[in-house]
Amino acid sequence: LHTAVRFLKKTGTEHRWLERHLKDPFVKATKRQHYRCRSAFKLLEIDDKFHILRPGLSVLDCGAAPGAWSQVAVERVNALGADPAVPTGFVLGVDLLRISPLEGAVFLSESDIADPGMLRTIQSRLPAEMVDVILSDMAPNATGIKELDHQKLMNLCLGLLNLSQSILKPKGTMLCKFWDGRDSCLLQNRLKEQFQDVRTIKPQASRKDSAESYYLARLYKGK
Repeated sequence: LHTAVRFLKKTGTEHRWLERHLKDPFVKATKRQHYRCRSAFKLLEIDDKFHILRPGLSVLDCGAAPGAWSQVAVERVNALGADPAVPTGFVLGVDLLRISPLEGAVFLSESDIADPGMLRTIQSRLPAEMVDVILSDMAPNATGIKELDHQKLMNLCLGLLNLSQSILKPKGTMLCKFWDGRDSCLLQNRLKEQFQDVRTIKPQASRKDSAESYYLARLYKGK
């Protein structure tokens, strides 16, 4: 009886979220194509249009859990060497959470990308201590306070941009998620200082009512 009462007390918002989730074509496609979560389709859409992942490239996937973006990266850079006719790439994923193993990727689970010692750890795992592409679908634990959550994510992105100066190859690419807010232009301007081409992207797989978008920064100028 108590269980039934608790179920009946579920808010209309919860029911609407569940209904939308079950009808979501990307959720259905996730199950059909065996990706770990629907966010894979955001990266697939971006890569189909801009071709940032190519066979032979080295990729750092930040905020990798549960591993869907790494799945896409493994496929696109030929990290498994499945196609012997093209170069074999490399994928390294990092996240505070535990990431289940994925063939073709190396994971640093329960690791903080913002930790000062993480740079050396990352470099020790990379084939040449450098990467061609930095991906970030990172997001802080949401507080529900829009401006605070926005600022937290901005700090993560700016920290990642600083990290890129030590590990991103010249002419490399950085793709990072951000939540729209007052400091979005600050991050955009910082990216423009270090990359020749910076654009804002909102994939179709991003929910329309979501504040998330992505900055795609290409052709890193290097030091």
